[in-house]
Amino acid sequence: MPDITLREALETYRARVSILKKGYQQERYRIDQISRAPIGELVLRQITSVDVAAYRDARLQATNQKTGKIISAATVRLELSLLSNLFDIARIEWGYCDDNPVKNVRKPKVPPGRDRRLTPREDRLILRYAHQHSNQELYSIIVLALETAMRQGEILGLRWEDINFKTRVAHLPITKNGAKRDVPLSLRARDALMRLGVKPAGKVFGYSANGLKSTWRFMMQRLEIGDLHFHDLRHEACSRLFELGTLDVMEVAAISGHKSLAMLKRYTHLKAQRLVKKLEQGKTKGQRLIIERLVPYPAIVSEVGDGFNVKLLDMPEVIVAGGSQDEALARARDALLRRIVQSIQLNDVDLPPPDQYLDQVHPTDIIMIDPMGESYAERA
Repeated sequence: MPDITLREALETYRARVSILKKGYQQERYRIDQISRAPIGELVLRQITSVDVAAYRDARLQATNQKTGKIISAATVRLELSLLSNLFDIARIEWGYCDDNPVKNVRKPKVPPGRDRRLTPREDRLILRYAHQHSNQELYSIIVLALETAMRQGEILGLRWEDINFKTRVAHLPITKNGAKRDVPLSLRARDALMRLGVKPAGKVFGYSANGLKSTWRFMMQRLEIGDLHFHDLRHEACSRLFELGTLDVMEVAAISGHKSLAMLKRYTHLKAQRLVKKLEQGKTKGQRLIIERLVPYPAIVSEVGDGFNVKLLDMPEVIVAGGSQDEALARARDALLRRIVQSIQLNDVDLPPPDQYLDQVHPTDIIMIDPMGESYAERA
């Protein structure tokens, strides 16, 4: 039986095993990372659980050169899983070693799943930016992600011949979990595709995975939106499907392509907003309407000449002036209250909810104006 290094075994694994996987590109990066580490120089047969544990600990303290952040536990778990699979194949099929030392090593604790949701303002900012982007595909990609819960790879792999606009169904012959899937298209999703100019065949989108990743990162920087990944749109879409209140877990799984229903448990909790409505069931519809609309709105204060102006960000037509800042704020509160009362009297369903403005304003410059209050505090 030959004595080869872990690096050499990884190259064999890459050529015989990894290249056949759908996630080959991601696994290739993990193989390169392990090969470059000191453990890669060790003879495969002589590697012990102590060596694997040392590699684990070193990785958990390492920094990602691209992001500057500490390597996540999830990343290290995936690398250890690859190592474990390599040792099993090397032992059973290739005869390169006698055991699997990875099985005796503790795996990093599984981090909680991301639950990042889009705020209404972020939703509007992203869609406006994408709609104005030089590549019109960006807008359609984002709309599809939010409407269908498809993965990035599934969206970029869409082909015109697999889309039936009459039945509004997109067929996915290849998915991450290996099972083909039919995805229903909402009217909004259908229109997002049709705006590109329907073709009889061929790829729908020209974006590559790296190209979309770069565009997304640049867009987040321009819009000053933090900690939002493209994959978070899939979580947002699943959350919205559950919030419709008309689909059960199995139906959402059929749309999203989750193979394990356990992965959908995180979406089945009742949204706090729905609980609030239940708490207010004893009140009349009119009372609930008033309570729902009498909420604080963001505003900015600017010094103009000898006085001050206050602008309500979600109601740009509401700009009031005062000789002092306190006077301007008091008038802004009165103007906001009048606007809300008028909306109730006229049954104005178009009254904008707070925090959906598109102005680029630094959070520390924003003051929340309570239509029924007397104090004003800056948002941190």
